[in-house]
Amino acid sequence: MKKVLFITQEIIPYVKSSQMAIAGREIPQGVQENGFEIRTFMPRWGNINERRNQLHEVIRLSGLNIIVDDSDHPLIIKVASIQQARMQVYFIDNDDYFHKRLMLCDENGNEYADNTERIVFYARGVLETVKKLRWTPDIIHCHGWISSAVPLFLKKAYQDEPTFENVKVIFSAYDEMPQLPPAQNFARALNFRSVDTKDIATQGIDLGSPEALGQLAVNFADGVIFSTQNETLQNFAKDKGKDFINCEGTKQNVPEIIEFYNKICGE
Repeated sequence: MKKVLFITQEIIPYVKSSQMAIAGREIPQGVQENGFEIRTFMPRWGNINERRNQLHEVIRLSGLNIIVDDSDHPLIIKVASIQQARMQVYFIDNDDYFHKRLMLCDENGNEYADNTERIVFYARGVLETVKKLRWTPDIIHCHGWISSAVPLFLKKAYQDEPTFENVKVIFSAYDEMPQLPPAQNFARALNFRSVDTKDIATQGIDLGSPEALGQLAVNFADGVIFSTQNETLQNFAKDKGKDFINCEGTKQNVPEIIEFYNKICGE
């Protein structure tokens, strides 16, 4: 039985319905119903009602401190279940980055200045938690801008970890991406183990440009699913020789997505 780790941005019913929130619910559910074993993660955004959705902290998984640009940030893991879908969802939480804050933008519609730090914390938080779970995925499927650093860390920082050494990573790109350039400390925040930001620059990725997050994810992923008409990013994927497909990311697309998983895994 193949194992798929979903690192998502949004899942209904925890946040309001959107293209990503529907995909975050329907793709893992559909993949599981087709015989795969899954684990699913999302951020504990500040607009999630913990009481109504019955989130509770997993003490044995919490407590790790993650250093982002020389600052320590405690990692808190919470969990809840979607009974109708038979899905368990793990939530990455932290008082600085998620607990009392919304998603891409604040209440006034302004992008958070530290979104790139949040991306780094989320990526490393998920990967460290999966190690603690002693669960080895065959495929990691990332959804949305918040997961855009995961392929980089898998290929450059966690590649020798037994949990991830043979994993294939797929990135799903959506229309919603940050419009502001990454924060000036983005390169420093990415600095972990053998991640080399000079090497990233040689890949044609400018870490100071608004396109950096999508390009970073596509460059280090093994395959890409486009749920967006972003021609610039699709051309970047073509230039890099990446396998990719175009699909909306609903339950109806699950057979096509599983076929793509098998292709990326060489089956």
